[in-house]
Amino acid sequence: MNRKSINLIIALMSAALIGIIALQIGWIRSSIRLNEQQFDVSVFNALNKVAERLEYEEQAFAYNSLNNGYVKSYFQKEYNRRVSSGGTDFSFYMEANMSEMPLSVNDLMSMLIDEDGDGVYCDCSRCTAERKRQLDKYMNYRNGINNTPIANRIKLDYLDNALKEELSDRGIEIDYNYGVYSKRKKSYVLANNHYVVEDDNSQITIDGYENLYTSLYRVNLFSKNDSGRSPGLLMVYFPTRASVVWSSVWWPLLGSILFTGIILFCFGYAVNVIFLQKKVSEMKTDFINNMTHEFKTPIATISLAADSISSPMISGKPDKVQRFADIIRQENKRMNSQVEKVLQIAALDKKEVTINHGEVNLHEVITDATENIGLSVEKREGSVTTDLSASNPVIEGDLTHLSNIINNLLDNANKYSPDRPEISVSTRDWKSGVEVTVSDRGLGMDKDSVKHIFDKFYRVHTGDVHDVKGFGLGLSYVKAMMDAHDADIKVKSEKGKGSSFILRFPRKQS
Repeated sequence: MNRKSINLIIALMSAALIGIIALQIGWIRSSIRLNEQQFDVSVFNALNKVAERLEYEEQAFAYNSLNNGYVKSYFQKEYNRRVSSGGTDFSFYMEANMSEMPLSVNDLMSMLIDEDGDGVYCDCSRCTAERKRQLDKYMNYRNGINNTPIANRIKLDYLDNALKEELSDRGIEIDYNYGVYSKRKKSYVLANNHYVVEDDNSQITIDGYENLYTSLYRVNLFSKNDSGRSPGLLMVYFPTRASVVWSSVWWPLLGSILFTGIILFCFGYAVNVIFLQKKVSEMKTDFINNMTHEFKTPIATISLAADSISSPMISGKPDKVQRFADIIRQENKRMNSQVEKVLQIAALDKKEVTINHGEVNLHEVITDATENIGLSVEKREGSVTTDLSASNPVIEGDLTHLSNIINNLLDNANKYSPDRPEISVSTRDWKSGVEVTVSDRGLGMDKDSVKHIFDKFYRVHTGDVHDVKGFGLGLSYVKAMMDAHDADIKVKSEKGKGSSFILRFPRKQS
């Protein structure tokens, strides 16, 4: 799959994810908005109902003060008179006699005054005077109510219980603060079932209930009883309103976040795998090309040497035959070495590598390895130096694999030093083990290369230098063998200044 196709797939998947997330956000916002509207409607319905109940209580008190024994007796006489005279219109009495206040106070007053002439029509002086007295009594009561402070018109317990009942009936069971605000005094007179202590200053808010004054939940009180002029407001504030609004959204929201996170993780993982596989594919292609190149040269050399040996001009000269035989042997050894590296990595992948533990003297391993690489380095006018300072260089490990580790690192230091290699190997005591450092002053690596140098088939880009040979398997083998020996390897490198590989071996294997 080429880069363009991968980018197109990523773009389509990203667009789909963004669309899903946008739809989820829109749905959650709509749900929250709907919950807010339902909550607001429920609260206002409850407050209006409480206001109606307060007005009803006051109206009932006024009705009872007017609908006294005289009125009941008067209506009973009127009822008897109408029945005896054959009249049929006495429904007004039946209504007026009910206990649930079916008639308004104004209706009852009209019947007593008989303004329309179709109600109580007894106009004797005694009845007229009594009706006048009853009317004056009620009007005095109404005038007294209108001039009464709103705090005195409300029973604390009745208001508190009514508010709890109405809110509870609508499913609102959360904490709230409420207060009654007097328009005349421009201050609160009641709050949370207690009277508010008044002072000389205009009281806009109550200590502890600062949010109450700004609350949107408020209704007028006694507007009907006072001919549309409301003396005050009933206000309610819900500190935990958000919990109700979000209550039905939390689980879908958390589920959306969880599943969206899983999708994003899988998407990111899939994209990473795609790029990783693409990179591995490219590295394997490079590996095949490098292996072909590595094998092509010795095969050509072996072929040429074999042809030379079979030539009549050479076959009769033993020294020439020996020389070409040595060339064939060296090239064959070189090919076997390359094949062995590939087989080692294959065995590592299958976890079939056997570690034969024994006592290994790292100083001896390093000395042998530096001698082996020394000839190649000297041909390039370079140098290999050692500083073996560890007091006890003996560790437990596999001699073959430990030798291969040091040889691989020295070979890399030589290959990636373009001119006159300067390689150094040092040891020192480290906790309960030995630390070995292999350094060079070669090409060095950037941070991105350092992250991948232990990956199979990975080879550091060498710019204009094209003579660095290899399969990209050496450091992968080194890392695997270090892990197998419970050892640790770190890399310090700077582009153009060289690299240092720091190996820390425990003295004993776990």
